[in-house]
Amino acid sequence: MRDLADDLHAHVRALFPIWRSITGPGLRETLRYIGEWLPLRIHEVPSGTPVLDWEVPPEWTVRGGTIRTLDGRTVIDTAEHNLHLLQYSVPIDRVVGREELDRHLHSLPDQPDLIPYRTSYYVRNWGFCVTERQRAAMQDAAYRVTIDATLAPGSLSYGECLLRGETEEEVLLSTHCCHPALANDNCAAIAVAIELARALADQPRRLTYRFLFAPGTIGAIAWLHGNRAVLPRIRHGLVLSCLGDPGPPSYKQSRRGTARIDRYAAQALREAGHADRVLPFVPYGYDERQYCSPGFDLPVGCLMRSPNGTFPEYHTSADDPDFVRPEALRDSLSMLQGIVGMIEQDGVWRSTSPYGEPQLGRRGLYGASGLDQMALLWVLNLADGRHSLLDIAERSGQGFAAIAAAAAAATRAGLLVAEPEPPA
Repeated sequence: MRDLADDLHAHVRALFPIWRSITGPGLRETLRYIGEWLPLRIHEVPSGTPVLDWEVPPEWTVRGGTIRTLDGRTVIDTAEHNLHLLQYSVPIDRVVGREELDRHLHSLPDQPDLIPYRTSYYVRNWGFCVTERQRAAMQDAAYRVTIDATLAPGSLSYGECLLRGETEEEVLLSTHCCHPALANDNCAAIAVAIELARALADQPRRLTYRFLFAPGTIGAIAWLHGNRAVLPRIRHGLVLSCLGDPGPPSYKQSRRGTARIDRYAAQALREAGHADRVLPFVPYGYDERQYCSPGFDLPVGCLMRSPNGTFPEYHTSADDPDFVRPEALRDSLSMLQGIVGMIEQDGVWRSTSPYGEPQLGRRGLYGASGLDQMALLWVLNLADGRHSLLDIAERSGQGFAAIAAAAAAATRAGLLVAEPEPPA
């Protein structure tokens, strides 16, 4: 039997070694991998293109980097770990004095055995990320520093998978795909998004689902710039990140704080026993801050397990495939599927027998097997053309699935009729 947890973790292991950045061959290789599993359309935005208040940067192609002693001994080699190189380092090949070299080294004094992840996308620089122990061991007066890289006109790549539904109203699911060698903060969310899209592709859909795989910040900005006509159709959105660590799930609200996606996610967390893991919006984090910028103010929150920056492995070499738990990936996917189920099933119903409690026995609803009687009573009482199923679940404390099942049973029995429009 197929083990979904193992399949999810296999994606993480396959994606982890790819040397990604916000542009370049590694990003395209990542998108090609995703495209092996999904019908993915890849877009290229040329370097120098103005996008909102930004500009697409030159394309970075990196082949390797080393620090060697003057007698030829290799001290640091990106072939051993691709976090060793500062992202977007300019090329260099010269002897560097130890004092100058130290200004271009990045380490973690409080985590002396870990390599940090550092970037310099928009400021021309070069550098190496090393463990604190490696840094302390470099005591020679000078070293030969080589970075074989190119910064040149090219393009920024991003991928979209569009699963059309019965309506043009859209759910946006956005995942950044630019971090190298970070399993939880990158690969885990890509893996979960792949399997969620595959599951959705095989089932009927009321809404249209747009999966976006783009480099962080600049990718979302480029997509927003080029897709203004799409934005009015987005009814719900989630940024996916850090979905594989052993911490409990958490959700960061959209800028609105009361959007239906905020409520669906809060309901899912409450049902999972994690009601305290709903976090308020702050304009820092992942690409939710682009979608929630004031000019767009889209209903987009962020689903995570441990939030960014709150676990010691964050943006370090300890964020490897062993840190990502298969069961956590499966749990994250299950929670997402629950949220999607709410989105698909939610709506407003109206009772056809609103005067007094309807007689359930003659309709086969009294004590019916598999039907939660309290959920049914709540539905019948609040199905007044004003309350959505989510409203009823929130007020009653019942699970959304039980409320939806009760509404379906009452509708089949002729006690409810669906209102023509879903809740606003």
